[in-house]
Amino acid sequence: MLKLADHWVWDSWYVIDDDGRHHVFFLRASRALQEEGRRHHRASIGHAVSDDLRDWTLLPDALVHADTPAWDDQATWTGSIVREDSGRWRMFYTGVSRSEGGKVQRIGSAVSDDLLVWHREPGPQVEADPRHYEKFSEESDWFDEACRDPWVVRAGDGWHMLFTARAEGPEPTRERGVVGHARSADLVTWEVLPPLSRPDALGFGQIEVTQLHRVDGQWLLLFCCGKAEASDARRSLGETGDNYAVPVDDLFAGFDGAVLNIAKARPFEHESLYAARLHDVDGQTVIIGFRNIEDGGFVGELADPIPVRWDGERLVRR
Repeated sequence: MLKLADHWVWDSWYVIDDDGRHHVFFLRASRALQEEGRRHHRASIGHAVSDDLRDWTLLPDALVHADTPAWDDQATWTGSIVREDSGRWRMFYTGVSRSEGGKVQRIGSAVSDDLLVWHREPGPQVEADPRHYEKFSEESDWFDEACRDPWVVRAGDGWHMLFTARAEGPEPTRERGVVGHARSADLVTWEVLPPLSRPDALGFGQIEVTQLHRVDGQWLLLFCCGKAEASDARRSLGETGDNYAVPVDDLFAGFDGAVLNIAKARPFEHESLYAARLHDVDGQTVIIGFRNIEDGGFVGELADPIPVRWDGERLVRR
């Protein structure tokens, strides 16, 4: 769907403008790095537009790392976009800093009147609260402090943010991934709340790139987790790094407590798709993600949209 000759492309998120055009924002890094593992700390946020989700026109990058010193002066990572009541667009995104070696993640935002030119808002708005979430230290048994991949949705008279996070606790490290939660009345000041899920033996070390979307009348939480970060129980099922869907009931009843049962997550079967998003086009829901590992190598391009449906237990191809 979107392949760049000079850059790898991976995580993406989508929005439709007033003219019905689809905008994709995506992580990109130069292939001149040669080793794809180096891309994460060189990532910027690219931008393209399409009428049909297949033929894309590349636009100038939306956001790059800030000047040093700043909380996001090393790389800008995955986010989501909402529209304010004023009509202005707000993109929430993840940032990491040089001073911390990219190990600590925080969430901030940028605003735009036209989806083309973006202006950073001051400082990070959400970071891991030690009352609810695991913090990084050199003695940690995990490789980073997870507070990333914000997905923002309006509910009732306020806004809710879901994000990738980890819980402290006695559970094995690859079972402590949770869905982080924060709440705001104005999209600027956020209260970090306890997670919406709990660690689970049939769980994950990290619950990445979350999204809430309705498919065939059922609200779903979509997320992804790589094989190396999945619990022993998941790997024993033969799951090898997948996108997962969890049915969500009474989604807007209050967002109170651990309402998501991650043990119910079922993979969407695909040979390499990762960090996928659900998106609606022409009355049909499709899934779009990047091509990850194929034939032992990283591909780094967005795949064509795949029509999907909810069969009552899992997300499947239509």
